[in-house]
Amino acid sequence: MTTTASTATTVPYRLERVGLVMEPEPGNDLELEGVLNPGSGRGPDGELYLLPRVVAAGNVSRVGLARVVIEDGVPVGVERQGVVLEPDRQWERGAGHAGVEDPRVTFLADLGLHVMTYVAYGPLGPRTAIAVSEDLRAWRRLGPVTYAYDDALDADLNLVHNKDTVFFPEPVTAPGGVRSYAVLHRPMWGIGETVPGEEPHVPTGLPDTRESIWIGYVPVEDVRRDLAELTHWRQNRFVAGPEFPFEQLKIGGGPAPYRVPEGWLLLHHGVTGRIDSAFAQQKHVNYAAGMMLLDADDPSRVLARSPEPVLSAETEWEKTGIVPNVVFPTAIEEVGGQPFVFYGMADTKIGVARLVADSAS
Repeated sequence: MTTTASTATTVPYRLERVGLVMEPEPGNDLELEGVLNPGSGRGPDGELYLLPRVVAAGNVSRVGLARVVIEDGVPVGVERQGVVLEPDRQWERGAGHAGVEDPRVTFLADLGLHVMTYVAYGPLGPRTAIAVSEDLRAWRRLGPVTYAYDDALDADLNLVHNKDTVFFPEPVTAPGGVRSYAVLHRPMWGIGETVPGEEPHVPTGLPDTRESIWIGYVPVEDVRRDLAELTHWRQNRFVAGPEFPFEQLKIGGGPAPYRVPEGWLLLHHGVTGRIDSAFAQQKHVNYAAGMMLLDADDPSRVLARSPEPVLSAETEWEKTGIVPNVVFPTAIEEVGGQPFVFYGMADTKIGVARLVADSAS
């Protein structure tokens, strides 16, 4: 397995903090352990909405809906609209842990649908699943994701857990020339948490065995025949692994890739510190945000990466919370032509930052 190395280490964009946009509501039991890592989208009414992960006691997660309050062109708060996805399927509930977690939402205009990838935390741990909606309120589950077998990998991706999954907002050309929906994901090779003593199942020729960003494809024509094909990801391959000091332990994708003149801008997270257990809430890690540019025609090809974080845990909101020292970008939306990035703060609150072209780069 090979991948194209970065041809530059300068990404001509930066993030500028704006402030806090959502925090747990006092007296709301569903938010007792935080509001974080939102998806986003525009409703039929033209309003901007967040779909935050809201966490009740015992680390039980749901997906909420909240209208973003805009003042002078800047997101400043939210108006809650309730819960739109509950862990009410057997495969979303495990012993002592249940959840529909960390939604990423992409609007696929040619389908007229918002597509949500989320982590279904079931009996065997985290698994990626998909739901779709026309209005951000009523969501129809398509079910858990499966991965087509590729003998060249000498690995079955269905055996390992997967997180940080998100679709590109428009079709691309897959290897072989087929017009396809592309999706980023992050396989977790160690399965010792569910099968004690089992060694990691790592694909042949993988350039980095740490958790990294992969890409998969779904042919457009297959989806038009059967929407459920969105859950069957093909031609899965490595895109980028940890490369810089702020990514020492692992990296993972963030919001849906954002189209810029240079290609696809991908915000991702890099992790340092110590992971105590793959499925536990971490207390000894640091999450920072980075950026990379992916080729517009071949998004499996990395053109450039930021060698330093574009956002690190510096404010008290980012340094103190359920999981300290975390900034975790998960959504990009434009307000009056200005892109804003929404991100989780210490797994407890939601912040917002401006995405700004860096004229100095």
